[in-house]
Amino acid sequence: MALCKTLSYAAEGAIPDAVAAAGNETVALTVHAEGAQVYDCKPGDGGRLAWQFREPIATLMASGKTVGRHFAGPTWEHVDGSRVTAKPVGKSAGASARDIPWLKLEVVEAHGAGTLAGVTAIQRVRTRGGQMEGACDAAGATQAVPYAADYVFLKKK
Repeated sequence: MALCKTLSYAAEGAIPDAVAAAGNETVALTVHAEGAQVYDCKPGDGGRLAWQFREPIATLMASGKTVGRHFAGPTWEHVDGSRVTAKPVGKSAGASARDIPWLKLEVVEAHGAGTLAGVTAIQRVRTRGGQMEGACDAAGATQAVPYAADYVFLKKK
């Protein structure tokens, strides 16, 4: 997949309301992520086996260079050491059933004084893949489903 350039998504009018930036938010950084969504086969409701999301594992890229990583938390860490953890506050379906949803996440914890300092929200947009398909018939099985997405880091104006 091609790397994405920093874009003003709001200007494109392509972001659903559920994940759109608020009027008092501005883009601080946009990165492209490629990696996997990891799922475990575990007993769910009623003891029936089901695929359950465990964690994302992805490399964050900008201008053709690795600038960070994305991992459980969910957490985003920049190469300069700054790091944020966030929780979902908005959700919109991906373009197809195979695509994980687009999200808006609110930062709940921040560390470091680098690029991600001051980030208050994150959008996960333009997702491709990542949705687990198929039967879960072996407890303890793990599957990593490839995905790509763009992450837009937002700061208050």
